[in-house]
Amino acid sequence: MQRLLFLLLFIFVAFSAMAQKQKVVKAKLTESSVVKDTSGTVIPAALWQQMARNSNFAIYPKDPQQEDTEFIIRRLTAKEKMVMLERMPRPSETKAFRTGKKFSPFAEKDLAGNLHKIKELAGKVVVINFWFINCPPCRMEIPELNEMVAQYADNKDVVFLAIALDDKWELEQFLKMMPFHYNVIPNGRNIARNYNVSSFPTHVVVDRDGLVKFHTAGLARNTVHWIQKTVEEALAQAPKESVVASH
Repeated sequence: MQRLLFLLLFIFVAFSAMAQKQKVVKAKLTESSVVKDTSGTVIPAALWQQMARNSNFAIYPKDPQQEDTEFIIRRLTAKEKMVMLERMPRPSETKAFRTGKKFSPFAEKDLAGNLHKIKELAGKVVVINFWFINCPPCRMEIPELNEMVAQYADNKDVVFLAIALDDKWELEQFLKMMPFHYNVIPNGRNIARNYNVSSFPTHVVVDRDGLVKFHTAGLARNTVHWIQKTVEEALAQAPKESVVASH
């Protein structure tokens, strides 16, 4: 929780600094702070903390000069969101993968019975998410991940795979309440173990040549931004002739 509040503090301080560069910000965001939306409605702490993890929102003090001031949460414009995300540091890499190295293949069926063979996805960009149902940050990022999937709905060169540790029945029950638009692969504990994945969620982007182009673990405010940024870079890069020939 301290880490979450620290990140939130960083977000609103950075936002306030853009408009008030010459003033010292005294406001402090805590669990007991009063947070309202732009219409003046008080937002419950559990809700605003969840919203604050989504890169579409920003929290800033109503009066930066007052320590006990109220805070405002609002949706960022597309331009504001991009500026904020680009200013944040790149998410840290995992110890399970190495950028530029070949991604070891696997072949597994998703909940719908479709078989996904990494070797047969050569020439495509593959986005992989390791997760499990009782992982709070895994659940929190699902809506934003779904938004990203929707943007590539008509692009057959991008494949989204979610390797879940849970069994099929548990996932089917969970997905009735919270849909996840990746191709969800159940019983993925052995897969995660084979890749030495022990932190969740873990994200990996594999380029057209089957090389790891991006990987990170945990929930950062700009994780999805970097996944999508990497996907765009990978799509713009033509695969090697050998990959094209074998695909």
